[in-house]
Amino acid sequence: MKTGSAHAANIFVPVEQFAWEHGEDKVKQYELPTAKYWRTAFCTECGSAMPWLTKNGKAMVVGAGTLVDDPGIRPHFNVFFGSRAPWYVHAADLETHETIPGA
Repeated sequence: MKTGSAHAANIFVPVEQFAWEHGEDKVKQYELPTAKYWRTAFCTECGSAMPWLTKNGKAMVVGAGTLVDDPGIRPHFNVFFGSRAPWYVHAADLETHETIPGA
């Protein structure tokens, strides 16, 4: 899922383990013809990012930020790290705050 940011936490779910509860009829996908792997999907009512089917049809890509409950799994690896933006700083190297600093 492209986000326009340095991060996109995605969960790859085998198609046979994925089911829409409701709203599938409101989902539209966009696929750039030159894209090798990725698509994007969004809700036609609110514009929110939605799960989408991989080009090989084997998995649904679910943005972890769209989940309400803990999925019970944690990240395993970073991909495309070698082509990260030149301004990128690894999160582990940054200060941490419980709230917005100075708020």
